[in-house]
Amino acid sequence: MKKLVEEIKEDFYARAENRKDLERTWLICMNYFAGNQYAELMPTGAIGRTEKKYPWQLTSVFNHVAPIIESRLAKFGKMQTSVTCLPASSEIKDVLVAKFSTRLIKNAWEENGFKKMLDEGTFWSEVCGTAFYKVCWAKNKGPLLTEGLRDGDVEISVCPPYEIYPDDLSASDINALGSIMHVKAYSTDAVEKLWGVRVKSDDPSVMRFGGKANAVFSGTKEGFVLVIERYVAPTADRPNGRLSVVAGETLLYDGDLPYVTEKDGERGFPFVKQTSAPVPASFFGSGLVERLVPIQRAYNEVKNRKHEFFNRLTAGVVLAEDGSVDVDELDENGISPGKVIVYRQGCNPPQMLNFGSVPKEFSEEEDRLLKEFVSVSGVNDYMTMGVVNSSNYSGTALELLTEQNNNRLGVTTENIKAAVKEIAWKIVRLYKQFATDERLNALQNGYLGEKDAFSRSELGADDIVFDVQDAALVTAAEKRNIARQIYDMNLLTGADGNLSDEGKRKLLTLLGCEGFSLTSENKNNEKTLK
Repeated sequence: MKKLVEEIKEDFYARAENRKDLERTWLICMNYFAGNQYAELMPTGAIGRTEKKYPWQLTSVFNHVAPIIESRLAKFGKMQTSVTCLPASSEIKDVLVAKFSTRLIKNAWEENGFKKMLDEGTFWSEVCGTAFYKVCWAKNKGPLLTEGLRDGDVEISVCPPYEIYPDDLSASDINALGSIMHVKAYSTDAVEKLWGVRVKSDDPSVMRFGGKANAVFSGTKEGFVLVIERYVAPTADRPNGRLSVVAGETLLYDGDLPYVTEKDGERGFPFVKQTSAPVPASFFGSGLVERLVPIQRAYNEVKNRKHEFFNRLTAGVVLAEDGSVDVDELDENGISPGKVIVYRQGCNPPQMLNFGSVPKEFSEEEDRLLKEFVSVSGVNDYMTMGVVNSSNYSGTALELLTEQNNNRLGVTTENIKAAVKEIAWKIVRLYKQFATDERLNALQNGYLGEKDAFSRSELGADDIVFDVQDAALVTAAEKRNIARQIYDMNLLTGADGNLSDEGKRKLLTLLGCEGFSLTSENKNNEKTLK
C-alpha cells in the first residue's frame, strides 16, 4: 500500500513538472481577466509584477479583456442546451425509451443546476482554453429511503483545467489517454465525510485570489490536503481499469473503475472536455484571453504614455537656471494660477517648455489596437456596448452584423454542444448502471403518465441518437417568429387537426416557457399559444 502511494505521488509530481509552463500561462490569463495586467513571469517561474521604471510613470489598467469575455459569455448563456433523445427506430419500445431518456437527462439537469455549471465551464474554457465536467454517481443524493440512506443520483461538477493531469499532453481527446488524474484540495473534514478516513493536512498549494492588485496567485491553504484520483483505462491485465485515490500519505481507495460510461458496456473515465479553440497536437485548448494579452499590454502602454503627455501639457515642465529659484518649493506646490515666482536677480526667468500638441500617432495606434481587439475576439462595440449609431446602420445591416458576430462564435458553440451531448450520454448510462427499477418507474410515471413497469435493462444509450437543440444564438423575437411559423404550418397538429399536448409542450419550450403548466382550462385553448 505504501509503495502504491509513493508511486502515485511520484507520477503526479512528474505530470505537474511536464505541464508547469501551461499553468503559468493560465495564471497570466487569469490575472489579465481580473485586472492585474502588469503581472509577468519571473525568471524563477513565479508570477511577479512589472515595476515602474520611474516614480512618475503611469501604470493604469484599461481592461478590455473582461468586457470582451463577459460579452461572449452573455451570448453563450442564451444558447439552448437541452437534449432530445431520438429513437433508433420507429418501434414503440424505442420511442418510449427515447422519451424516458430525455426525461432522465432533464431530471439530472435540474438536480445539478446544470445551466449554472455550463456557464462556469464556459468561463474556464474562455479564460484558460479548457474546462472539464465530472459526471459520476453520488450515493448521498437522490430520494431518502431510510434514515441516513439515499437512493443515489447523478452528480455533475466543473473541474478547472489546473485540476486535471493527463498522462499525455499531446493526446487529442480524453479517450486517447492511458490514464488521467483529478487533483483537488479538500479539507480534512470533507475527506472524512466522503471517504470515512481521517487524514493529516499537508497545506497544499492552490490557486488563490486577493491582494491590493487583485492578483491570482498560487498559495498554500492551511487545514487542507491534496487528494489525487488516478483513473487508469482498461488494459489486458485489468479489463475493468483501475481507480486509486490518495490523500497525503493515505490510500483511500484502490479498485476497478466504478462507472460504465463507454460503448458496449465498457468502463471509462467520468470526465468530459470542453475547449474554446483546439490546438494541434495538444490535449489542452487555447483560450481567448491568451490571444488578447499582447494586445491588452500594448494598449495599456499607449494609453499611459498618452496620459503622461497630457500631464506634461497641463502641469508643464519648468526650465530654470541652477540656483535661480527655490526648486523644492516649486516641486512641492507646482505652479498655481496667479502664482508669483521669485527668481535670483541677474538670472534668466524660468520658462515653460513647449511640447506642442499631442502627436496623432497616439490616437492612430490606439484605434488600431481597438480594431485588433475586434479582429482577434470577434466581439465588436455592438456586442460590448449593446448600442450602435442607428443613423449609420440600416435594419438589414444590423441583422447582417449580428449574424456575422454569431458566426465568429461558431467554433466555440459547437464545442459546447459536443460537451453537452457527451454529458447526456454519460447520464443515461449511469442511470442504467445504478438506478433501481423502482426509481426509474417513479420518474417514468411522473412524466409520461405510464403505469407499466420500466426496467433499467431496457435503458440503453447505445440505441439512442442524442440531439442538442439548435444552439444558434438567436434572439427571443426570432424564437417567437419561428414558433409562429411552425404553428401556422400545422406541423405539430394531429390527424384530427388539433394541437396535441406534446405539440403544445414543444411550442412552449421554443418560446422559453418550459415550466408552463397545461391546466384543464388552457389545454384546449390554442389562442393562448398564438
